[in-house]
Amino acid sequence: MKLVIISDTHGRHDELGLLQGDVLVHCGDLCLGYDPNDSQLDAIDGWFLKQHFSLILCIGGNHDRPLQRRAKLGPPVLRNAIYLEDEAFAYGGYNFYGTPWVPDLRGWSYYEEENILVEKWARIPSETDILITHTPPYQILDKPRYSGPAGCRHLRERVEVIRPKLHCFGHIHESYGQMEQDGITFVNASITSGQGLNSPITLDLA
Repeated sequence: MKLVIISDTHGRHDELGLLQGDVLVHCGDLCLGYDPNDSQLDAIDGWFLKQHFSLILCIGGNHDRPLQRRAKLGPPVLRNAIYLEDEAFAYGGYNFYGTPWVPDLRGWSYYEEENILVEKWARIPSETDILITHTPPYQILDKPRYSGPAGCRHLRERVEVIRPKLHCFGHIHESYGQMEQDGITFVNASITSGQGLNSPITLDLA
């Protein structure tokens, strides 16, 4: 199964052109900033329709105020992608799980207090194969340019317990890339960077 992973497109999705594979995963920050207008959300939903995948999964990020507001109104959140918010989705023999919450950004979309984050991460099923979050786990592809690690310690603790095959996320643009640690593949798929756009990350799952 060919998995293509993107995150933090911030309205620049059209610059990626046409992508293809089996599953496209967007790890949040489809939109940009506090703009409450749904036009950004509708634009990327239209872009999803043009892509060549059997399945498109996405979660929210701290810039996705229109997405979070629409999700509270109930389905359908998007017409051309499956939106996951503390939800599992089984496909192709793999168990996906998407959860969008972020620490340390009070006032932004999908922010939660530390005690709530612990509860949210505890809901991630132990049988999860592919975990989709917006924030990284602590000290895993989570270092901004001018400060120390910005990932979530509690998320890392949960990941170390459930041990998914793959954990994909974004949020920290400067830490784009992938690594393996203790048998887990970690992917920071942040597309937007200070030097133009990064490429989508493609993985072939056996």
